[in-house]
Amino acid sequence: MTRSGSRCPLLPLSLALVFGMTTLPAQAGDDAWSTPATVPGGSIRFRVVAASDEDPIAAGKAAAEALKNSMEGVPLRAVIVSECFEDRENKEKLVAGLTAVLPAEILVGSATYGSFTQSGVSDVDSVSLLGIGGEGIGVSAALVTSLGTAKLTFEQHRDEIENRLRAAGAALADKLRRSPQDRLAILLADAHAPKNQPLVEGMQQVLGKQFPITGGCANKNAGQAFVCFQGKLYEDSAVAVMLSGDFHVALAGLQAKENEEVIRTARQSSAAALAGVKGQPIAALAFDCAGRKGKLKRIEDELAAVQESIGKRLPLFGLYCAGEMGPVDTIDKKPDALSGGAGWHIMFTVIGR
Repeated sequence: MTRSGSRCPLLPLSLALVFGMTTLPAQAGDDAWSTPATVPGGSIRFRVVAASDEDPIAAGKAAAEALKNSMEGVPLRAVIVSECFEDRENKEKLVAGLTAVLPAEILVGSATYGSFTQSGVSDVDSVSLLGIGGEGIGVSAALVTSLGTAKLTFEQHRDEIENRLRAAGAALADKLRRSPQDRLAILLADAHAPKNQPLVEGMQQVLGKQFPITGGCANKNAGQAFVCFQGKLYEDSAVAVMLSGDFHVALAGLQAKENEEVIRTARQSSAAALAGVKGQPIAALAFDCAGRKGKLKRIEDELAAVQESIGKRLPLFGLYCAGEMGPVDTIDKKPDALSGGAGWHIMFTVIGR
C-alpha cells in the first residue's frame, strides 16, 4: 500500500535520461558527494512518500515510483530513506526495490523503528522517503565508517567513546562541501543515545556550535543498526547531509516520557518550529524517539498533535529513532550550543522560504 511525498554522482548520459528528473552530483566519491551549485531563485521542492508491504522489493518500488511521480518534473537531488525491515537480507531487498527506480548514488538514510507522514504512522515492513529536489537547493553528503563504538558501553568505555565519536564527527563535517548558503546539517548515525552527543560535538568543532544540526540514530536492535549511503548499507557508521540554498530553518526540541507529555511536547515543539521559521513553510522534519512511541496509548495521537500545529498539507518526514539530534531539553544541556544529542526527544525542524 503506497501513501504520500526524492534523487546523485555522474552517470553516463543514457542512464541520466532513463532516470529523467535526477540531478546527479557534480562531485562524487566513495565517502562524499555534492550536487551542482544552487541557482539563485531556483525551484526547491520537498516531497514525502511512504509504503508498507511484507515484500521489501515491492515496498521499495512502490515508494520510489510514488516519489518520482510526486516531483512533477522537478529534478531530484537527494533521497533520504527511513526503513523498518527486519535483518540485512530484507533491507538489501528494499534497497534493490528503490534502486530499480531511483539511482543508488543519491540514496542516504538509516534503519529506524518506523516513520510518520501526513498520511499516517507506519512501523514494521515499511519505508518512508524524503525527496529533495530543484536547482535552488544544494546537497552535500558524507560517510564515516568504523566508528569503533558499536560494542562499547558508556558504563565501561566512556572516555574512549567520546574521543572516537568527537573525532568521527569532525571528520564527517570536514568531508562536506561548504558554502555561505549552508542552512542545515542532518546527521544519521549508528550511535544511539547518549553516544550521539559527542558525535554532534565533533561536527560542531567544524561547523560551529550555533549551526543548525538535526537528525536521529539508527535502530539499535541486534542486526538492525544500519545507515545507508549511495544505496549501500553500513554498520558502526554515520552519514551527514548538508542542505544549502536561499531558505531558512527553525528548530525546536522537547523531551517527554509519558503518554500525555509525549502528545503535549509534539504539539508544542512543532508549533515552536513553525512560529520561528522565516518565509512560507515548505517542509517539516521530525526526529522522534522510539521510546516516546512506546509510551503512547495510541500511536496516532502524537501525529495528530503535530498536525494540530502544522496542519495536514505541509510535507512531513518523521522518523522514530534511538537517539535524536537537535535543541536539547534537559538541565545538563550545553548552554552555548544550538544542538546536541539526547534521547526521549522530538526534534522538529521547519524549512521556510
